[in-house]
This record gives sequence, C-alpha cells and structure tokens, in this order.
Amino acid sequence: MLHKFTNRHKQTKTEQSKEEIELNNIPRHVAIIMDGNGRWANQRGLPRAAGHRAGMKVVKEITKAADEIGVKILTLYAFSTENWKRPREEVDYLMKLPQEYLATELDELNQRNVQVRLLGSEEGLPPHTLQAVKEAVEKTRHNTGLILNFALNYGSRSEIVQMVKTVAAKVQRHELSVDDIDEQLVSQFLQTRGLPDPDLLIRTKEIRLSNFMLWQLAYTELWFADVYWPDFTKKHFEEAIHDFQQRARRYGSI
Repeated sequence: MLHKFTNRHKQTKTEQSKEEIELNNIPRHVAIIMDGNGRWANQRGLPRAAGHRAGMKVVKEITKAADEIGVKILTLYAFSTENWKRPREEVDYLMKLPQEYLATELDELNQRNVQVRLLGSEEGLPPHTLQAVKEAVEKTRHNTGLILNFALNYGSRSEIVQMVKTVAAKVQRHELSVDDIDEQLVSQFLQTRGLPDPDLLIRTKEIRLSNFMLWQLAYTELWFADVYWPDFTKKHFEEAIHDFQQRARRYGSI
C-alpha cells in the first residue's frame, strides 16, 4: 500500500515518486545525527544559542513526523562526549535545552503515547539536566508508542570500552567463559540493549559518524542531507524514508 504526501505545488513524476512512502515498509528504528545548529546561526549573524533553539523546534517536528508515519524508535544524537570541549557558555546553554524542551513538550509526548529514554552516561550531567530527563523517562515509562531515545553525553567508543570492561570482569569472576562471548552477548552489554539496531541513519550537513553507535550501525542504511539541522524539514525526513525503501538490504548475502 502506498501513501502519497503532496504539497500545493505542481510536481513532476520524479518529484511525486519521492513523496510516495510504503506504509508497510517503514524503518523500525531511525537514528539522526543533528548537526549544524551553530553554523546555521553564524551564517545569519546570530548567536550560536539561536541555532540550538531553532534546532529544538525541528526536534518537535521530526518526532511528530516519525510518530505519524509509524517509526517505532527515534534516536537523536543530542550531545556527544566530545561536545564538552565546546565553550563553557555554549555547553551551559545546551544543558538547559532538555529541561526547556521537556517542560513544553512532555504533555504532548504523553498524549501521543511516546516513551522517552536516555542513551548515554549520566555522570557529568548537571543536576537540572538529569532531573528533567529522568522525570520525562519516569512519566512516560508506561507509554507504548514511539520510543524517543535521546543520546545525551553519549560516545560510542566509551560505550564499547565499558562493555569490554564489564564482560572482562564477568570472565574474571567466572560468571562467563571466553567461549560465551559472541555478537549477541556484546549487544546485551551495550547501552542500547533491548532495542533493535537502527535501520536508517540520517545525518545533516556532514558525511561522517562522529563516534555514534559504531557497533549498532554495522548494517544500517545511511542517508545524508546537505542542510543544517534547523533547515531539516518533514519533507527531508519523508525523502529519507522513501530512499530507504528503494534499497535492497542483503546483510552480506546476494
């Protein structure tokens, strides 16, 4: 079955085909690297904070679009372990955004049956940031719709190192043997345990992974948009979904 998203402007057949999305072939898990807020603001002569605020509005729009189209899990790369290197003023502002976003959007997320989750290390997060996220996680924990997974203070290499330490300690305590270690066991000790790997990764502006879900993205389809995150629209999102649906996912077979 095809669902056709249209706009008010006349479209060519090629443009129309980009808007056709098969509702029975929606990626279950979509991950997004939201990049370019600061540069978007700089191009407009605005403070970088204005770019982050504009990006927060796009989070709302794309979360709604993912929910409506039938995506089950949406993971957003909100703040990496490397982002602590940014100027203190910018980091402080970024740490206020989860509190601001959830204060205004939590009621609607609940109405939409969205479940909020946190991916990343709690260590180092300011108390007000952690409290806001934990409150959202708790208040939505029984929701059964879209899982909105915020990767906050997250770094994939750190995640993998911690997994290795945990498994090595269990082997040392004779709780596991070396022969027990396989891909399934490794996945159980990652922060994404219990979740399927992303089917589709979307990244704005740049063409790199930036230490994001390196294990989990092994067979993920990648889609890059040459726009800054504040300029990313529902139409871009739909185009990424449609493009995903045109690909043959063979996982190494023929």
